[in-house]
Amino acid sequence: MKPFVVTHSEPAWFLGTLVRPKLTGAQTGGRFGLWELVLPQGAAPPLHTHPQDETFYVLDGDLVASADTETARCGPGAAVFVPGGVPHGFRVESDSARVLFLSTPAGIEEFVSDLSEPARYPWLPPPPDGPRVTAERMEEANRTHGVVNVGAPPP
Repeated sequence: MKPFVVTHSEPAWFLGTLVRPKLTGAQTGGRFGLWELVLPQGAAPPLHTHPQDETFYVLDGDLVASADTETARCGPGAAVFVPGGVPHGFRVESDSARVLFLSTPAGIEEFVSDLSEPARYPWLPPPPDGPRVTAERMEEANRTHGVVNVGAPPP
């Protein structure tokens, strides 16, 4: 495997957020996946688990992160590490947030990719009139990537 630099990737919309892939498992030999998300206020995935460790670093904005029994308010410069299999989630408190995510080993970025659509423009999509992703497609992605929703998003 040779080192290389990715200077540009195509943005996509992922469940009402904007994702900018940085490095995929295919590019890192499965070692890790790296992507940036821009999230609107109130964005909050359900409390969930997956096999990979996940680390996220807040670049801009404020969010509340929950992992296992801990909850913390996180602003720019905060880093959160969640081992694989530990229930976790977050909620964006500011108008928007920009967060860098790292999956070790790679894998979560494929879940994101499977549920994304090409962004028609490089900023957040408008709020949807209805679900952008069908329940069946979400269930299939969860099954494929070992994601288990275990509860509601952080309050």
